[in-house]
Amino acid sequence: LTSPPPQRDAADQNFDSMFKLLIIGNSSVGKTSFLFRYADDSFTSAFVSTVGIDFKVKTVFRNNKRIKLQIWDTAGQERYRTITTAYYRGAMGFLLMYDISNQESFSSVQDWATQIKTYSWDNAQVILVGNKCDLEDDRLIATEDGQRLSDELGFEFFEASAKDNINVKQVFERLVDVICVKNAEMEASANQQPNNKDLDIKDSQESHGACAC
Repeated sequence: LTSPPPQRDAADQNFDSMFKLLIIGNSSVGKTSFLFRYADDSFTSAFVSTVGIDFKVKTVFRNNKRIKLQIWDTAGQERYRTITTAYYRGAMGFLLMYDISNQESFSSVQDWATQIKTYSWDNAQVILVGNKCDLEDDRLIATEDGQRLSDELGFEFFEASAKDNINVKQVFERLVDVICVKNAEMEASANQQPNNKDLDIKDSQESHGACAC
């Protein structure tokens, strides 16, 4: 007797679109905690540095469509930079994260933004996230400074806390929404563009008649 084929997770297969998202930023800004809070609704205060890259999958419903999110958690340390930037290509969205109680992580945002511009798809959408807003007593980065930098970079901005579950879901939902809007704009633009190949054929037929000679 042959055993039946293993059952595949139907929920994993039934989706209308798949978005690849990356969480980037300096080490210890809370990228892994942010992902675990969103994907598993769990939080641990123990810090374990991400080695290389890891990911989780979550399916969401937006505009009556099932969207499968493949969310990559990247290592912040410089020695992993070559590994992580290889994953930028094909990413449709980024959460660029800093820690509101860590000046160095905020100062590095511009460098991370340059990495996105250098290695990612031109139309990738980015949200700047000031994480750990629960650490108000230790705050070094004013909300206004985060907003000002995001405006300069052309990104949307949120402050959030994985620990207290503040704005975690909202950040991901907003990123998915802006990707959906951008995709719709691109589809509409593509539909309005005439097919140059068809025009060339038509012009050729008009100048030579329908004859192929």
